Amino acid sequence: MNFSKSKKRNIIYLLLVVVLAISGAAGLFDLSENTVSSSNGSDQLTVHFLDVGQGDSILIQFPNDSVMLVDAGPDENGAPVISYLKKQGVEKIDYLVATHPHADHIGGMAAVIKEFDINKVYMPKVTHTTKTFEDMLLSIKRKGLKIIPARAGLDILDRDGLQATFIAPCGTDYDSLNNYSAIVKIQYGSTSFLLTGDAEGISEKEMLDNSVDLRADVLKVGHHGSSSSTTPAFLKSVTPEYAVILVGAENKYGHPHQETLEHLADAGVIVYRTDQEGTIIFASDGKQVNKV
Repeated sequence: MNFSKSKKRNIIYLLLVVVLAISGAAGLFDLSENTVSSSNGSDQLTVHFLDVGQGDSILIQFPNDSVMLVDAGPDENGAPVISYLKKQGVEKIDYLVATHPHADHIGGMAAVIKEFDINKVYMPKVTHTTKTFEDMLLSIKRKGLKIIPARAGLDILDRDGLQATFIAPCGTDYDSLNNYSAIVKIQYGSTSFLLTGDAEGISEKEMLDNSVDLRADVLKVGHHGSSSSTTPAFLKSVTPEYAVILVGAENKYGHPHQETLEHLADAGVIVYRTDQEGTIIFASDGKQVNKV
């Protein structure tokens, strides 16, 4: 009997959940969808696009003093990500998001989970057969945490003019793991950030078809600037002033692709790249966004 790639992943996912349940991780997934907000502190929203080479890691420090980490870079970046977070005064991660199971996004997750107190963990409902993915799940289990499945329409935070919401994945059956990417839109006052993981054209079209408000001041360019992402229609809907490409210098994939750079240039977007500038930081006071 032949199975599609997506069906095989679903079978593996179910088997993995069963194995973890047998080993003492029953109830690993939390479907309650509770959100938590901290008390108001600073009025500044700060978004750090970390230079982790060919991979993603984004630190968000909310104006209510809560902290979100989206991805943690490749395997070798666990310690550098931890060091950077500590230098920013991070002691606890309120919201931890693993956008999808590829190692260049979750490689450092196991180390981060071990090091910090974690409140909520979000990831799409898809699995992978790698040791990196297994290590992350085991770290979650050892901390007694539950995974909240990331999906379009789920609010992470919504309070006092501050909102963080998943706008993808919109579906549950993709051939590419990239299209399972958990996409986060952060809205603070009249300013916004769109963090797209490795989402490709299929996911972008689904968001467009759902008529979701994609407008953002800052776009984290999908899939490290690959031509598989950042379609002209999607970019037109987002209309960002700035774009950030998280990418490794002289990477073997040729990211960012010239086609994507041309789309961004044609749209008049100001582009920043971690392979050229290192870690990139933006701050918002709820009225305007500035590069720090």
